[in-house]
Amino acid sequence: MNYNILAQGYNELYKEEQIEKLAFIQQKIQIKKSDLLLDIGCGTGISTTYFQCESIGIDPSFEMIQQGKENLILGRAEALPFKDHSFDIILSVTALHNFSNYKKAFHEMKRVLKKKGKIILTLLKQSKNCDKIKKFLLDQIPFTLYSLEKDLVLIYPSHEDEDTPF
Repeated sequence: MNYNILAQGYNELYKEEQIEKLAFIQQKIQIKKSDLLLDIGCGTGISTTYFQCESIGIDPSFEMIQQGKENLILGRAEALPFKDHSFDIILSVTALHNFSNYKKAFHEMKRVLKKKGKIILTLLKQSKNCDKIKKFLLDQIPFTLYSLEKDLVLIYPSHEDEDTPF
């Protein structure tokens, strides 16, 4: 999908659906005002303004981030331009299937996640790689898996006091 072309109408087409996913996530995890959140594949930055914490979004589509507000940067999931252990929360909503290398992207997520950090990923069930990506992720760390109408939601850790295993 060419997100540069879709950028102008993205929020009109998908914002409500994205907000529903974010509301579900907010019910499942505690996000503190002091948390630093990274949204990978942020698109127009819907999630970076949704949660009440400091947020940064990264996306490879210049046109998509131009539609958003502040704290959105151009970049790729496979080469995150951040120091190790920088973020309390890593979020990627319905984006993993678009990454050129989801395995490398996941290792980058782990690299920039703080100890006791949280990873929240959603996978589009219709994606041709959904099952392969889900299996890979579940083999990496013990995510809790939820099923929504169009997406799978993977959340780690399942308990607030768990340490990250990497």
